[in-house]
Amino acid sequence: MAQSNIEWTELTWNPVTGCTKISPGCKNCYAETMTRRLELMGLEKYSEGFKVRTHADTLATPFTWKKPKIVFVNSMSDLFHPEVPLDFIKAVFAVMNNTPQHIYQVLTKRSERLLQIANELKWTDNIWMGVSVESEKYISRITDLSLTPAKTKFLSIEPLIDEVKTLDLQNIDWVIVGGESGAKARPLEKRWVDYIKLKCESSNVPFFFKQWGKPKFNVDPNDPTIDSKHPDHAKGGCQLDGNIYRQMPERAA
Repeated sequence: MAQSNIEWTELTWNPVTGCTKISPGCKNCYAETMTRRLELMGLEKYSEGFKVRTHADTLATPFTWKKPKIVFVNSMSDLFHPEVPLDFIKAVFAVMNNTPQHIYQVLTKRSERLLQIANELKWTDNIWMGVSVESEKYISRITDLSLTPAKTKFLSIEPLIDEVKTLDLQNIDWVIVGGESGAKARPLEKRWVDYIKLKCESSNVPFFFKQWGKPKFNVDPNDPTIDSKHPDHAKGGCQLDGNIYRQMPERAA
């Protein structure tokens, strides 16, 4: 467990670490970069680099948290990676099922496997299931997600590296949008973000604009959230037309 700087969660919990690239959104994977650092620091959990590993010793961790938390599950991996055994996925779900005081945010790019095994998992109300969608090419992940029994379904349209033209938000409860950060970050265009925001508004879906990614992508050079000392600072700033959008599903309350 670790406190998180990710704006839409509180903690990260990593019963699985390591992954492999599956689509262009993975190109500049922050988890892979972070793993290299942690491996050099000598952390046993990352001693095999970015190889997919399960960590049964972490399964008891959520039972130790004294207050309700919002938890991003597997920020350093993908729970639905083909190398993660179904029995281990079920064990992770059992922990989430048995700690209903916490909200768990699970995110995958492997929506086909998610849909394939979804009916073998127990979907309690505190499990939010999401898919990553970086461009129009991967909107099929949204369809897969919409067909699962998850009570709260969300999209992480981050890093948004190309236009999304046909966004169907039926059965979707929340949308996060953000630009890529880091030295090799790919550009984010405002019109891409505006389209998604308007679709969320017309569909009455909470919209969370996480970041521009880099100041040079931000159309407003005077955005005060570019400043690292600003209380709502995000990479590259996070204002959109002078407003900050950090809406959450009602269940977060």
